[in-house]
Amino acid sequence: MSQELVCRAGELGALADFLTSASLGPAGLTIEGEAGIGKTTLWNAATEQARERGYRVLLAQAGQAESAMSYAAVADLLSDVESSHLLRLPELQRTAVDRVLLRSGDDGPETDQRIVAAAFLAVIEMFAADAPVLLAIDDVHWLDASSRAVVVFAARRLKGRVGVLVTERLEPTCPSARTWLRVGTRNVIGRIPLGPLSLSGLYTVVAGRLGSTPPRPLMVRIAELSEGNPFFALELAREVQDHGPSAVRELPRTLVDVVRSRIGEIDDEVRNVLLAAACVTDPTVDLLAGATGLTAIETVELLETAESRGLVGIEGNRVRFAHPLLARGLYTEARPSRRRKMHRALAEVEALPEVKARHLALGTTSEDPKTLEALDAAAESARARGASAAAAELIDLAIDLGGDTPPRRIDSSRYHFHAGNYGHARALLEPLIAVLAPGPVRATAVGLLAEICLYHNSFEQAAGMLQDSLQDADSDLALLAETLILLSFARLNTAEYDRSFHNASQAVKLTDELDLPALSSRACAMWTMVNFVCGQGVDEQRLDRALELEDCDVDAPGPLDASTVNALVLAWTGRLDDAREYVSAVRSRCIERGEDGHAMFIDLHSALIDVWRGDFAAAATTATDATERAEQLGGDHALVIADTIGAVVAAYTGREREARAQARAAIERANRCGSPRLADQAIASLGFLELSLGNSADALTTLQPLVARFGTLPGMEIVSATFLPDAIEAMIARGQIEDAEPMIEALEHHGRRLDRAWMLAMAARCRSMMLVGQGDVPAATRMAHRAMAEHDRLHMPFERARTQLLLGQLQRRQRQRDSATAILTEALVAFDGMEATLWADRARTELARIGVSGPQTTLLTPSEARVAELAAAGMTNRDIGAEVFISPKTVEAKLARIYRKLDIHTRAELGREIGRQRQRTSR
Repeated sequence: MSQELVCRAGELGALADFLTSASLGPAGLTIEGEAGIGKTTLWNAATEQARERGYRVLLAQAGQAESAMSYAAVADLLSDVESSHLLRLPELQRTAVDRVLLRSGDDGPETDQRIVAAAFLAVIEMFAADAPVLLAIDDVHWLDASSRAVVVFAARRLKGRVGVLVTERLEPTCPSARTWLRVGTRNVIGRIPLGPLSLSGLYTVVAGRLGSTPPRPLMVRIAELSEGNPFFALELAREVQDHGPSAVRELPRTLVDVVRSRIGEIDDEVRNVLLAAACVTDPTVDLLAGATGLTAIETVELLETAESRGLVGIEGNRVRFAHPLLARGLYTEARPSRRRKMHRALAEVEALPEVKARHLALGTTSEDPKTLEALDAAAESARARGASAAAAELIDLAIDLGGDTPPRRIDSSRYHFHAGNYGHARALLEPLIAVLAPGPVRATAVGLLAEICLYHNSFEQAAGMLQDSLQDADSDLALLAETLILLSFARLNTAEYDRSFHNASQAVKLTDELDLPALSSRACAMWTMVNFVCGQGVDEQRLDRALELEDCDVDAPGPLDASTVNALVLAWTGRLDDAREYVSAVRSRCIERGEDGHAMFIDLHSALIDVWRGDFAAAATTATDATERAEQLGGDHALVIADTIGAVVAAYTGREREARAQARAAIERANRCGSPRLADQAIASLGFLELSLGNSADALTTLQPLVARFGTLPGMEIVSATFLPDAIEAMIARGQIEDAEPMIEALEHHGRRLDRAWMLAMAARCRSMMLVGQGDVPAATRMAHRAMAEHDRLHMPFERARTQLLLGQLQRRQRQRDSATAILTEALVAFDGMEATLWADRARTELARIGVSGPQTTLLTPSEARVAELAAAGMTNRDIGAEVFISPKTVEAKLARIYRKLDIHTRAELGREIGRQRQRTSR
């Protein structure tokens, strides 16, 4: 243990506590303090402790040099990862890692920042499955922008035994890491603020490093000047040791003065080599020799002089400064002209295009065609490596050096957008668009701004922009097609169906003339979706074309890609098992590429598919995953989707309080973020809940915003009319037969026209209810049987059970006791199996009216049986929830259902009942 650590017993204890916490689940810790206070020393101690405890340690020490390479810190963190682990990654992620480590070129599928981040997270999760992992970054305030984006992405999504440890020097102009770093969903981040050492502590440090200490009066003076800063105190003590007690009057008064004093005593040749080292993040002897025009032997001799003075260390071919302050001091003390000259020299010997371009930029003060060209090329190279943030920085350097052109402004905005800097991306575009002349360049800028709006669900604003830019794009057919596709999508989401249909049609015609497969795939996919939503059925030919031209290795998943559209169309046409398979594949692509925004969209539809399939447990799992992802992403848009999924699942499983809370939260968030249409599914779920509870008036009031749009719906597909059967049932229950009639007719008409089983089954069931309301029970029964025939073509067990419930009621009213008992029992078993408690209770009530207890229907579902066993064993609701991965509230609801089914009221009775069941089983 170093002498300085002897004086940091409290901090070492905090490190030990952090490592203990991280061995159980995600945890973070920041070590904060001024330059020279000992952050790195403590950080090194933490990494050693972690290794001793069996942690897998991934390290990076960020550098301050302006010429830093993108993903420099991520490359350090991954540098010791064995190739056997990387081979376990999907090919796309493996390619991304190889590019970060500069082990492959631009061949193969394109990489973006999200893929790099997803790959980095996947590596951490691999290690965490076998042992705790420590992600340790020294001087996090100097992280390159691309590495910071990757760390932020991964840290927020950590679930396993992972600790994130960073050191940082707090600066007034720089936000603390605690403002942007989030570790896991709970975001447990501790803090160690490193303060000054006491006089006795400084004695210990100086004696340990220098072998002796100055006399006490001098040490007191050193303590006063250094204010307890160990690095500062050591340098002052070294001055006294070198120059004697008389040096006390000449001692530097500030840390800057100390660094200046240390550097000032070296000759110009040594200083020049050290300046070259200070200009780069990872200096090597060969690089410094090339930049200074020396041989490697001459360079080593000069470096050894600096090494003897404690300024640097030579480790093989690499050169390390003894402290980052020395490197920064050398750089800032050099005249600007000398720094520029050194950067130009380094540019001549640097092989990596990105680093070479940065040196060229730092080596000039004005517009230089060669430098601007190098920056443009480097930005494209960085983009190809997935370093959007670095690409933006390089373009911004070109702009600052006088290369401020509209194309560069657009590129900068695009790169910032892809890097997640949405506000800055927009701020670059808006003033530019205002001064651009009409034409393709302005259309390109407007299209990018519209994409940013679409990302935030500002569909009306995006549609207005894109409509205005059509004329500007007219001379560039590919750009015009791209604009039309986006415009069609925006208008589909603003319910301008005719105009969306027209735009999609135009886009398809244009792309048919162009040899651009990716664009043609998107146009065909958009057309397929709009055509379907507008009630024209599935254009199989165009969908097949979209899938044929799609390149899943290149195209990121999105609402316009062929795979997503195919999965949705399968679901909406009732092919639910196929849809589940395809939507799972799209979701896997999203996760592989780090496309969490689209993964939220997919989660919503995945949950709906599972609900339609009657697999409420799978939908509940998706709800949990979506909530975690939304918390990681932050912002109202993601949380709207998560709350909506939760509301859907809670409503179908009869968890009234939870369904209301999540539906209302989704509606409030959707309105707050200016996207009220996002709340449609939440409104539908709330209306369904009211209907399930028998509150037909409240159901109708809740569904009114959706019912009001009935006249504008272009078709009756489930994607846009899912609320309709519930609204019709509520209307009939309220005696509003005339209001319900046109809705039933619409379902019947479009169902026959498209041969859509869902529409026909729902129409027949609703028609049956209406006939009951008109007093014609025999006709209603015949119509209910017709609905059951359509259900035979449709794998939607919950809706089938609802129709069975209606049919059983009709048969009971006609005194068909055996038939009613059979069909109601079947409905009850189905509802119980899905844990749809409110509807199961309805079926029990109907059976009771016949005088049948239905003993077989009181059997517990497998999940209820497990909860009953644990409760009978004396476990608390919280412990049961932890055991079976559900919330204590869900445990409480399950116990209520168990008590009702077993006709008991206490846990003591439950224990006796479980005991009797075990005895029966053992016989």
